[in-house]
Amino acid sequence: MKIAVPKETSPSERRIALVPQGCKTLVNKGLTVSIESKAGENAGFSDENYTQAGASIETSRRALFSSADCVLMVSGPSDDDSEHDLLANLKEGCVWISFIFPMSNPKTVKRLAEKRITAFAMDLVPRISRAQSMDALSSMSAVAGYKAALIAANSVQKFLPMMMTAAGTLPPAHVFVIGAGVAGLQAIATCKRLGATVEAFDVRPAVKEQVESLGARFVGLGLTADELEDASGYAKEVSADTYAKELELIASKLPRCDIVITTALIPGKPAPVLLTKEMVKLMPKGSVIVDIAAPNGGNCELSTPGEVTQHDGITIVAPLNLPSEMATHSSIMYSKNITEFLLHLVRDGQFYFDMEDEITRSTMVTFEGKIMHEPTRLAMERGITL
Repeated sequence: MKIAVPKETSPSERRIALVPQGCKTLVNKGLTVSIESKAGENAGFSDENYTQAGASIETSRRALFSSADCVLMVSGPSDDDSEHDLLANLKEGCVWISFIFPMSNPKTVKRLAEKRITAFAMDLVPRISRAQSMDALSSMSAVAGYKAALIAANSVQKFLPMMMTAAGTLPPAHVFVIGAGVAGLQAIATCKRLGATVEAFDVRPAVKEQVESLGARFVGLGLTADELEDASGYAKEVSADTYAKELELIASKLPRCDIVITTALIPGKPAPVLLTKEMVKLMPKGSVIVDIAAPNGGNCELSTPGEVTQHDGITIVAPLNLPSEMATHSSIMYSKNITEFLLHLVRDGQFYFDMEDEITRSTMVTFEGKIMHEPTRLAMERGITL
């Protein structure tokens, strides 16, 4: 079986799906690995690193794709991909594994089905114990939370820690993190290590203990878990009354915030707006918002995805691909995730798809010309996209 790893096509993408250690793991399992020439350079891995790990180097992308039994990527094909046709040279039955976000890319899903590509989305890995080592969303969220804290520290006009100087004592910066998932918790931990005082808001009462274990103060609504999280532990869309209470509580915290980091996402939905234009005006001049949810539209009404903007003295940073800014470690983490996932699908050197297995079933987007991911199929039938 030949595994192909091409260079990422997105201009902002510096990661690679498979690092040399992951390559070595697959080769030791009897698989053949071919890497597009210079695919790993932006992440710090040379062609020589890959040949030493047992891979071959391919200079022709057409040849790489046409001979592949399986393609591994980070950012997969999307509806916005007009310059690079990643699917053109794939043979029928080829297995594709990458982030896909199928509900946001219905045209791509349709084409994957039409070309009879067996596609798996790393963004659909279920959050169960057996799949922890494959959970690429969590891995990349941890990177994003860490990097967001550094961006905030670099953008704010204050020290994060308390500083005792000959000129007097300066109090620590006050950070407010909205959303205490993986990204939020990493942002909390990083800001605490940098010496800031931190508060964190989340609708889910279950995360209170995790927030407090990092030294931050938890801010919650005091509601029950049933209304606020799904079976996987993700936050879910709340009622109109609860949403109004969220905004009121968040607004009450803003006048003393030097930094706000927003990380709130709802699977399969646009990011909820938790900072309105009027709420941003409550923040002190010179304060900073880092909106990690920008790729899904943003938690801040004033965010412009991919840009840094100023509004009445407030800096709003809305990055689109924070993990790519830490390409080496992000690639190492993602490579571990995708290697474990690929080996989950392989038996005796060949693909074996157990449709009764939750991991296989949950992540499969297309198979034998059919759209297998039920939410995507139903949304496409209704003409709904994220």
